[in-house]
Amino acid sequence: MTLQFKSGLIVLAVALLGWTSYGVGQTPQPAPVPGPGHTSENGSENRPESSSGSSSEQPGAASAGGQLAGQRSSGTLSGSISGTVVDQSGAVVGGARVRLTRTGTGDAQSLNQEVLAGADGQFSFANIAPGPFLLTVTVADFAPRISSGILHSGENYIVPQIALAVAASVTDVEVGLSQTEVAEEQIQVEEKQRVLGVLPNFYVSYVANAAPLNSKQKFKLALRTVVDPFTWVFVGGAAGVEQAQNHFAEYGQGAQGYGKRFGADYADTVAGTFIGGAILPSLLKQDPRYFYKGSGSKTSRALYAIANAVICKGDNGRWQANYSNILGSLAAGGISNLYYPDQDRNGAGLTFENGALGIGATAVANLFQEFVIRKLTPKVPGSAKP
Repeated sequence: MTLQFKSGLIVLAVALLGWTSYGVGQTPQPAPVPGPGHTSENGSENRPESSSGSSSEQPGAASAGGQLAGQRSSGTLSGSISGTVVDQSGAVVGGARVRLTRTGTGDAQSLNQEVLAGADGQFSFANIAPGPFLLTVTVADFAPRISSGILHSGENYIVPQIALAVAASVTDVEVGLSQTEVAEEQIQVEEKQRVLGVLPNFYVSYVANAAPLNSKQKFKLALRTVVDPFTWVFVGGAAGVEQAQNHFAEYGQGAQGYGKRFGADYADTVAGTFIGGAILPSLLKQDPRYFYKGSGSKTSRALYAIANAVICKGDNGRWQANYSNILGSLAAGGISNLYYPDQDRNGAGLTFENGALGIGATAVANLFQEFVIRKLTPKVPGSAKP
């Protein structure tokens, strides 16, 4: 019984192995793909099947085919634009800057391109989409030129010669006044300065950084002062006071005495003005004018005014000892010994007395200039107004 069972198992195992081998041996091999002209056994021609959305071409060829198809469908091809830049005589203009601007198109390609024309004046733009365009040509010494056109599909557009005109000559001339001219203008303003609109007030500058005067201008200002009608009025008034108080009694009274006093006082005025306001300032390079301060405390302004009787501004803009006023007052005092009565000529005493009086009078006049006279002077430069 056991032997029969084992024999049956052996027969069953052999049968299974035989079936498995037969199944593996019968696996079909893939059939070759027939060519386009292959004919099957039944005589019919085998053709490759196609379905929508599939292609038998390679990917790169499909892409190129797609692009070509796109160009055919849209009907547009890129083109080129070229031309030559010349001048009015027809000679080429090399190095011109040519700017291409597309108009009336939303295509971002080729927008606002720039090229430089060659030495032969020629320029070109390639791969430009069709449509209207503008060319702007600029180059040194020539006026800009704008040319327009329309590029059609696939066209090689040749722009007619772009002739540039010579630019109009524009010369910027900076006109500046010289220091002398500036000073002259400032003198003209000072000559209009009159207290209450009447009394001359020429030797005061309300411009802190006024231009220095040259020698000619210093003499001109001195002459303008001594010949002013109101200078004669001042001298006449002073002579009347002296006669009323019988100063310089040797001159006597009456018209003759008054005339002598008037002549002596006017001689003092002329000598003092020209020596202290023109001759010495020209030799010593000093400015004879009083420069109005107008700011700071009253004490500082008063000290400034008094100090300006013995200090002044030089032509170099620096403050220095006022030798012109000091020596001018002494010189005027010395000259007065020539025409004052003998009993009033006490030599050096009269000279230094008149010199001291001149310096003191300058200090007092400066105080009036600083605190009073400016308010009574109508035509004052705007920078000096409070």
